[in-house]
Amino acid sequence: MSAKRYTEEFKIEAVKQVTERGHAVVDVSARLGVSGHSLYQWVKQYSVPAPQRDAIKDQQVELRQLKAELKRVTEERDIPKKGRRVLCQGVRLKYAFIKAHASVYSVRRLCKVIGVHYSGYYAWQHCPESVRTMEDRRLLGHVKQSWLESGSVYGYRKVCDDLRELGESCGKHRIYRLMRQEKLRSQTGYHRRPRARGGMASVFAPNHLNRQFDVAEPNQVWVTDITYIRTHEGWLFLAAVIDLFSRQVIGWSMGPRMGRDLALNALLMAVWRRQPKQTVMVHSDQGSQFSSYDWQGFLKAHNLQQSMSRRGNCHDNAVAESFFQLLKRERIRRRVYATRDEARADVFDYIEMFYNVKRRHNHADRLSPVNYEKQYFERLASV
Repeated sequence: MSAKRYTEEFKIEAVKQVTERGHAVVDVSARLGVSGHSLYQWVKQYSVPAPQRDAIKDQQVELRQLKAELKRVTEERDIPKKGRRVLCQGVRLKYAFIKAHASVYSVRRLCKVIGVHYSGYYAWQHCPESVRTMEDRRLLGHVKQSWLESGSVYGYRKVCDDLRELGESCGKHRIYRLMRQEKLRSQTGYHRRPRARGGMASVFAPNHLNRQFDVAEPNQVWVTDITYIRTHEGWLFLAAVIDLFSRQVIGWSMGPRMGRDLALNALLMAVWRRQPKQTVMVHSDQGSQFSSYDWQGFLKAHNLQQSMSRRGNCHDNAVAESFFQLLKRERIRRRVYATRDEARADVFDYIEMFYNVKRRHNHADRLSPVNYEKQYFERLASV
């Protein structure tokens, strides 16, 4: 099998995971499926010059110091306002107030403002508690870790799956109770009343898929679509190609214009990544990008079969619409992007660092798309 090839757009965003987001090269290379040597070469090729990096680092250090000073002054101003009722109370009530606000402010800062010593507070914390309470507290740490690593989008069912994968013996109702106490909840979207739409069939290609979204193996059916992302700099358009078997995003491209090149670049990434040996069905809507001569010529040249939804019928391409709904609900609607580059980096982080390799999918037996395909090939090899 020939070596994988990657687009320049993919390389630049991979380098940003190391240079801007601070991820280790080993972690990024493992998640993206590229060699560490290649990633080091990309970093050397696309990273900013050293003088500029030093200037940015100095600015970041100064900014962190200013933020820390502002945080200290703000806390010393706000803590007495919240603790006004306990300032004249007993020591135990003061300790209880510190414990209640330890997740917001540092313990030593609380003790200093309230007027108690932190060693007494820590001694008070070691008072006897029930085994169940201590176990709940320990379990809650894993719950919060799982919930935060999901980007604050998991509900109690997926969090319970994460904990069971770690070897914890717990029921989903217990996880639900702990998350409700801590006000941790899943990210829910906006529901619209569905409408039945028929629409005309495409003159370029029939609807070969016909809403048969369950396939038996990878590289049988790919679906593709284009969506838009709002930034202060203008629209950023995203084209994505998804394998129906595992719901993995195998190709994507982003740009300021919604032209045929955007769709072709996403499909080119999918072909480079998968290198299919058999004919693959590629399903899309009737957008002008997917009915252009360039698109149809690319499909014929790479042994891809074209399929199109009925006009104005989003349900015929429900898997692609569902992915865009997840992307916007779990990430985009919770951000405000100043520039297209900022939005591009965040979408890359969601797709390649979270959705494909980590996010549990109900269709994939509560596994991530990458792990679901890995499990499939392991079963295939054992037969």
